[in-house]
Amino acid sequence: MKRILLILALLFIIAIAALYRPDIPVETLQEQYKTPVSHVVEIDGMPVHYRAEGASLDSVPLVLLHGTGASLLTWNGWIPYFRPDTRTIRLDLPGYGLTGPHPNNEASPEYYAKFLSFFLDRLNIRRCDLAGNSLGGAIAWRFALRYPERVRKLILIDAAGYPNQSESVPIAFRLARIPVVRDVFSRLTPKLLFRASLENVYADPGQVTDTLVQQYYDMMLRAGNRRAFVRRSYQPDSAWQRIPEIQQPTLVMWGQTDKLIPILTAYRFHDDLPDDTLIVYPNAGHVPMEELPQQTAMDARRFLKK
Repeated sequence: MKRILLILALLFIIAIAALYRPDIPVETLQEQYKTPVSHVVEIDGMPVHYRAEGASLDSVPLVLLHGTGASLLTWNGWIPYFRPDTRTIRLDLPGYGLTGPHPNNEASPEYYAKFLSFFLDRLNIRRCDLAGNSLGGAIAWRFALRYPERVRKLILIDAAGYPNQSESVPIAFRLARIPVVRDVFSRLTPKLLFRASLENVYADPGQVTDTLVQQYYDMMLRAGNRRAFVRRSYQPDSAWQRIPEIQQPTLVMWGQTDKLIPILTAYRFHDDLPDDTLIVYPNAGHVPMEELPQQTAMDARRFLKK
């Protein structure tokens, strides 16, 4: 019996050692992921990483906000279609990407809306077009409500905000919600969990490449991001009841097969927004701008150029 227990303990130790992943220093990731269009600006105690690209023929830039667990890399597929004539600004939100966690782990959508105001002020951007996916969508519509004079047009891509019942939640999200497991998750982070989570939000799991998995994995292992992810808690509020007050022309884009924020939410936005256009993509899930970059980017361009 003692021998069996010893073997089990040894196997447990081996498993822990195999799954353990140390944090990656931000300096190491910067060497790999920073580009000539990358910049860092200090805001609220954080080195906020962003990329500014494109030659603008319009004084109003397009600001892009990523979703939970993502980074500014989620917009890679869009940039070539905007670069010729549109100034794009995309950033790693606090708690994600190269920016890393907020000193006090501030992460509510309401905080993010205020943070975005600070960010735009630092870049001397008085007015912008604003696009957001998932969490980024929730930040975008809250920002439009809080600072209506600063948003010309709004693009909501599988946006969060309404109370909803997910049909399926990525495994990484589920683990982060379990009190005991989440503390382990902040240190033991097998890459296969990231692949499974990405395949869960894609309509076609075959589109999830090794390169894509590695990008998401690297950004989560940025020092502090995992601990911020598992400690993050969003308190539901009633802000969604004000969505009908949004006056900006809005494009609602949605993946038909989204299981995290189901298609019914798209129709709810469509019903509540006074000035909107709805486009549903049959062959996309939760991140249409990654799954169908050309089609979604061209639809967004047409909307912005009207």
